[in-house]
Amino acid sequence: MPDSLPHSALARSPEAKPAEGRGRLLAVISTRPAAAASGDPQAADGVARPAPQAVAASRSAPSSRRLAWLDALRGIAALCVVYAHFSTHVLPQVHNAVYNVFDPGLYGVLVFFMISGYIVPSSLERKASIRRFWISRLFRLFPLFAFAVVAALLLHDVGYAPLRGTQYNPAASVLAHLFMLDDLLGGNNLIVVLWTLSYEMVFYLLLTALFTVGLHKRSGRLAAIFALGAVLLGGILPTIWLSHSALGLTRVALIADILVLGGLSMAVAARGLPRTLGAWLAAATGLVLVTLNERANAFEGLTILALMFTGTLLYRAEQGQISRRRAGVVAAGIVGAAIAAGAWHIPSVAGDTPLQQREWVVSVALAGLTFALGLRLRNLPVPSALAWLGLVSYSVYLLHPLLIDVYGSIPFAAEPHPAGLQVALTAAFLAALLACCALTYYLVEKPMQRLGRGIAAHLDARLGSDRAEAREPA
Repeated sequence: MPDSLPHSALARSPEAKPAEGRGRLLAVISTRPAAAASGDPQAADGVARPAPQAVAASRSAPSSRRLAWLDALRGIAALCVVYAHFSTHVLPQVHNAVYNVFDPGLYGVLVFFMISGYIVPSSLERKASIRRFWISRLFRLFPLFAFAVVAALLLHDVGYAPLRGTQYNPAASVLAHLFMLDDLLGGNNLIVVLWTLSYEMVFYLLLTALFTVGLHKRSGRLAAIFALGAVLLGGILPTIWLSHSALGLTRVALIADILVLGGLSMAVAARGLPRTLGAWLAAATGLVLVTLNERANAFEGLTILALMFTGTLLYRAEQGQISRRRAGVVAAGIVGAAIAAGAWHIPSVAGDTPLQQREWVVSVALAGLTFALGLRLRNLPVPSALAWLGLVSYSVYLLHPLLIDVYGSIPFAAEPHPAGLQVALTAAFLAALLACCALTYYLVEKPMQRLGRGIAAHLDARLGSDRAEAREPA
């Protein structure tokens, strides 16, 4: 589960507010983060292939029951992102001290990305249905996304939220946000944390394409490829190259939407070769956008995809599909490469280089260690409050910037206050945020997910199932 900020956001100051453009994760790295069992030899990752029993177990695992430890990690990550944005308003001394060590916003979104990498592929493989997978994703993400966008526009109309530059080219902004690819299409994000959803969508497109040709289980190799790309190409690949070309923002956004939606429609509705071609058309479009048109520095986008596939690798190890020991070694290597990529390339894009490098190194390392610790302790009981926070974490992630905009527009909030009152204001803000998120989860998210399951079942009954078209590569 979490947007785009300009490089100017790299400047540190207690008063700085979340921006929208993006030097992406690096923009996060600043004052104001942006954001929101055994088997035969030689399996897909070059390790043991699972026995049939292990395969059956893997299909029934994560989605058939709540994984409380993942909810706990989601809850922690969401709170870190909220702190990253809200702490510019209260207790600035604490904010500065924290950012002298690591960036909680960057840390939080990287944990979110690893969680998505761990849990989302299991949904596709368990269903073995591209149609069901995308219906599930559609009704999981888009209803709250649409709600948040409408809320942001309404708050702007009454003077409580900015449009963050999206008003300067409305057509391009609408097209960029249409499929949540806004951070890869050159424009600004209406809500500061929306940038992460662009990488989520590209990850889903890649999973779908890989599934159609039986390469979806090669998680370790895929993670290594993206990590190596972050190290070797992270300082070479351009940013926003297509959107700043003669094509322009609007045409690039329109072409990207047509290719992604057209390819995905073929992948969902067709069979055989047309399905495969459609899936790869959409995935290739996403990859081109990540490598040539993201707002971030290139090493950041490639690092994100590397860490997501690392999450998938660890899921396969936990399910017994590959050797846990080798998966651990590969995962550690990927995290190390991600750290190296940032440490190497940050000097060419950041102002306060030593600080930016330290924040990147510590934040990436902590994200990897946090996920590893959660996986290690996954069988321990999780406090119900923390598990619930994980359930509503998507609402927390998308809605907290809007509440911060409202808070920041109140004259009282801009006045200096004693530390005790600032703590009380923080508690009041969190209470209001969680109350709003409880409402949106139970009135928007949960009903729409239920509706999505119903629609998927109806389509299966009417059109027949499209299960089990994945195949192992020759």
